[in-house]
Formats: sequence, structure tokens, C-alpha cells
Amino acid sequence: MERVVITGMGVVSPLGNNIDNFWNGLIQGKSGIAKIVSFDPSEYKSQIAGEVKDFNGELLFGRKEAKRMERFCQFALAAAEQAFADSGLSPEQTNLERMGVIVGSGVGGIQLLIDQGGVLSNRGPDRVSPSLVPMMISNMAAAIISMKYGALGSTMSPVTACSIGNTSIGEAFRAIRHGYLDTAIAGGTEAAISGISLASFGNATALSTRNSEPAQASRPFDANRDGFVMSEGAGILILESLSHAKKRNARIYAEVIGYGASSDAYHMVATHPEGTGAYQAMNMALSDAGIRTDEVDVISAHATSTIVGDRSETKAIKKLFGSDAYRIPVTANKSMTGHLLGASSAVEAIALIKTLETGLIPPTINQEQQDPECDLDYVPNHVREGNIEIGISNSFGFGGHNAVIALRSYRG
Repeated sequence: MERVVITGMGVVSPLGNNIDNFWNGLIQGKSGIAKIVSFDPSEYKSQIAGEVKDFNGELLFGRKEAKRMERFCQFALAAAEQAFADSGLSPEQTNLERMGVIVGSGVGGIQLLIDQGGVLSNRGPDRVSPSLVPMMISNMAAAIISMKYGALGSTMSPVTACSIGNTSIGEAFRAIRHGYLDTAIAGGTEAAISGISLASFGNATALSTRNSEPAQASRPFDANRDGFVMSEGAGILILESLSHAKKRNARIYAEVIGYGASSDAYHMVATHPEGTGAYQAMNMALSDAGIRTDEVDVISAHATSTIVGDRSETKAIKKLFGSDAYRIPVTANKSMTGHLLGASSAVEAIALIKTLETGLIPPTINQEQQDPECDLDYVPNHVREGNIEIGISNSFGFGGHNAVIALRSYRG
């Protein structure tokens, strides 16, 4: 079987729209959460979000192209262009029939659907855009990236809710490891900050209502957490077989060594209170990687800042790692980025790769009062330096979809 490595990364996020700004924000403990400015949120229970700032699709792609892409596709293509350039890969260096694209989105172009629903109601069926369906469907991000780079291999769009990024990376890893692809563009994208999303999540009491203190609203594992904060963005990675990367003398960031996926088979939105699916996915990832629990140096937690979710993930970590659970630093990027939904785990995978590269573990900010049921080392409030060789990244989605990847610093 082929070894699989990561050679390129790109990001669009509430902390910045390139790798350097994003990473610097994380290690400085900055929050990307603020009062919503894209529409008036004053009537909503939660009025805060992690909006992407200083992003102009028309400047990046030209007015004509930008108008043909919904915001989630613009994010995905912008991150893909960064990742492709970062990798140094060119179409001439690879067999395009063996280049795949696995990029997903949870809800696709939800705002366009809402807007065109209004057109239908107010102006009649003849005025509905013929581009509505191709622009809003979730697979279009992967399709647009494949068209951009001429990728003729397997192109798909996993829809596993908030675990999409890890599902995409994991499935790309498997396809390359087993010889179906040489290269893959993988990740997740989301642009779901809209009135209807905010209203629905708010009415489900899933969102933080700490509206007067947006930077303190996302607080995974803290005793006073009151829900997650919606965010948006994209994370895209370039995966290659080691032999393909070596052939072109590529810079290698890290190696993907394991992937585990499971289902809670429990509830539409709630994680299993005992973390059984999370435990299973983590255990599968470690088994797939052929590593022991005492070899794991850091855990990037899903940690959305909900009461049940954070507790169940903590239980799952304790069940799998035993006494090692108290030794391993557990970092929660969502304390700073908010929850990027379908893009979250791809963005968090990039953060984990940077941790492997630099030895710096981003903090979990807003740790003020310990939840007695969340008693692990969550790297509270300040960046930490360590000798980091192996890390895992957790992601869990609505419907009980769980996906975990294991990454290792590259060894020649």
C-alpha cells in the first residue's frame, strides 16, 4: 500500500484568508467571533458569528466568474488555489485521470435558495434563475475545483454534516493508499450564516447567546458554555502518494497514517451521551495507523462548546486512552474560530499539521471555570510548545456521523 502525504494547504476562515494569518491568530489566542454584519441580527436569539472578513470573490475570480459561484464555492476555490500553489503541483506533473477531488459542504448554497424562493413567491416561476440548482447543490464546490485543475479522477462531495472535512481527507487517503488515485484535492467548505440558519439553530437552543461578549462566546469545556457559534470558511489540502511526491521533489508537511469513521445510530442532532461513536472512530483511526494510545502527542477536539457534546467527547477520550487521557493535550480550535460546520474539520486538520510542523499547540481560550465532567488538559488560554510527532483530529456531525484522522510528522 502507498504511504500518503500532505503537500499543500489553503484556508479561508474567520481568523484570516491564508495559512499564515489563520495560524498566527490561533497561536495568539485570537477570536474570530463578532457581531454579525452581513445582515441585521437584532431579532435573533444569537446575534454573533465567525464571519469571513475581507473576502472579495470578484477580485479573486473576476465579476463574471464570481457571479456564477455561490459563496461556499468561492471559499472552496479560493482555498484550493492556495493549496495548489502551495504544493507546487502542476497538471504536467501528474496523470489527471488519477487526480481526484473530494470536497463537501453541509448545506451548499442555502442563501441562494432562500433568495430565489422569494423571487418565486413575489415575481412568479418565470423569474426564477435557471442557475439556481447548479449553483446551490453541495457537490458544485468539488465540481468547480475539478474543472479548474482538469482533475479527471473520482470527484465527489461527502455530506456527513460537521465531519465532512475529515470524511473527505479520510476517503482521499484511502483512495491513494489503495492505488486508485495518485493525488487528491480534499476538504470542506461552508457559507451558511443566514437568517434561516440562525433562527433554526437558535430556536433549537444550540447557539450561544453571549451577544454582548462575542469573543468570549465559544468556550469549549468551560463550565459556563451555552452553545456553539456559527462560522463559515473553507479548508483544502493536497494529498499525494509518497512516491508521487518524491518523484517531483515536493515539500511534505505531514503524513496521513490513519482514518476511522463510525455512526452513533442514536439521534438526529445529539451526540451519544457516552461518546460511543466517537470512541469507535478514534479507536479505528489508531488501529488503522498501527499506533498505540501512548504514542499520541495531541488531540484536536471536535469540541463545539455544547454541554452534552463536550462531555461526551471527554468520556470517549477517557475510555480509549485510559490514564494517558490526562497526559495528552486536548486543543479546541472552535474556541477561536467558532463552528465552521462542514468546513470545520478540514480547517482543524490544517491547524494540526501546523502543530506537527512547529511544535506549537494552539490554546483553548475562554477557560475560566472547570466543568467537573470535563477535567482533561485542554491547553487553557495560552499556546504551548512541545515535542509533537503524532496527533489525531476528531469531528462529529448531526445524524451521528463521526470521522477521525491520525497524522504524523513526516519521516523520510
